[in-house]
Amino acid sequence: DNIDSRYEQNIAMAKKYGIKVGSYHFFRPKTPLQKQLTNFMAQCRPGDQDIIPMIDIETKAGLGTDEFCDSLLTFIAMVEKAYKQKPLLYTFTNFYNRYLVGKIDGYPIMIAQYSPQEPQLSDERDITMWQYTGKGKLEGINGYVDKSRFVGRHSLREIRFRHH
Repeated sequence: DNIDSRYEQNIAMAKKYGIKVGSYHFFRPKTPLQKQLTNFMAQCRPGDQDIIPMIDIETKAGLGTDEFCDSLLTFIAMVEKAYKQKPLLYTFTNFYNRYLVGKIDGYPIMIAQYSPQEPQLSDERDITMWQYTGKGKLEGINGYVDKSRFVGRHSLREIRFRHH
């Protein structure tokens, strides 16, 4: 239910300067799924998006792994149906290796790992994007920004928002 107070301003400024924009939802396993989807869709309007919706997966919120995965997979399917395309799934190396191996195959993934080496997942899964730092700097932005890059031969074309 958290909404960035500068969300619309950030999108407008990014577009003004030719930066592609996308939106993410921080998944909360214990919050009603329809409530999360409604909140996300109220902000992440297709007309504003250049990049597919992203689901940020960082916590089980104390749920058992099976219950957590059931909730997550249901939510992923709801997002996919609502936006008529597969979302990008964001998590970090250890969380993926511990709880998500074999559960989210078929979805593009972005892995956060703040290190000089590209992430290696325990199942050697293909990674679309790598968030390599949370302390990046960009001209015109005060403070730190997350920085990411495509891995291997992956490119922006694969995660472009398809407007139907």
